[in-house]
Amino acid sequence: MSDPTNAPVRLRIDFVSDVVCPWCAIGLAALEQALERTRGEVEADIHFQPFELNPGMAAGGEDAVEHLQRKYGMPPAQLEANQQAIVERGAALGFTFDMDRRRRIHNTFDAHRLLHWAEAEGRARELKHALLRGYFTEGRDVSDHDTLADIAAAAGLPADGARRILAGDMYADEVRIAEQFFQANGIRSVPAVILERKHLVSGGQPVDVFEQALRQVAAAKLAGAASA
Repeated sequence: MSDPTNAPVRLRIDFVSDVVCPWCAIGLAALEQALERTRGEVEADIHFQPFELNPGMAAGGEDAVEHLQRKYGMPPAQLEANQQAIVERGAALGFTFDMDRRRRIHNTFDAHRLLHWAEAEGRARELKHALLRGYFTEGRDVSDHDTLADIAAAAGLPADGARRILAGDMYADEVRIAEQFFQANGIRSVPAVILERKHLVSGGQPVDVFEQALRQVAAAKLAGAASA
């Protein structure tokens, strides 16, 4: 792997996540920094896969603090400490969490439909970043169709195309099938980062953990190709 004449090893990465999951934002930032560290050795094809933290969320969403306290049974002091830890982890990775803006938690099914479309358009990574930034940094409602169309446009996608998708049920089946597939294969929490369809890195791990996983899987793939 250290031989500069070798071509980079191309890895498939399935990044299973939700756009209202703070640890998913942290995990993506850490993964991307690990990929920067392994530039020239590893090239990644990242596929953003859907996971809904709150698939039964009602229209309009819920107050974020009340929802988290009820869902996880956290007393206010513990929740505040956890939120501060998330803010600090994000800042260390260059991602800004504004917890005062993130006052509500929303349903994300339509956001995942747009991400499915964006993958076909070659803009999924840009849209994923725009959605995470829109929700966690800017406090936007990522279930609102006008907001989603604006976010899609900011990611380089046609706003009118986004509105057409959101007005109907395009990609709904595809998103549900993908969600069911990963749940059936044991994914119960996110982020779940799957390398080459078989090596799982769970959670918002540090950059070093992702870097080590990338190098190990790439080395194994290279060795397997050499022995074939």
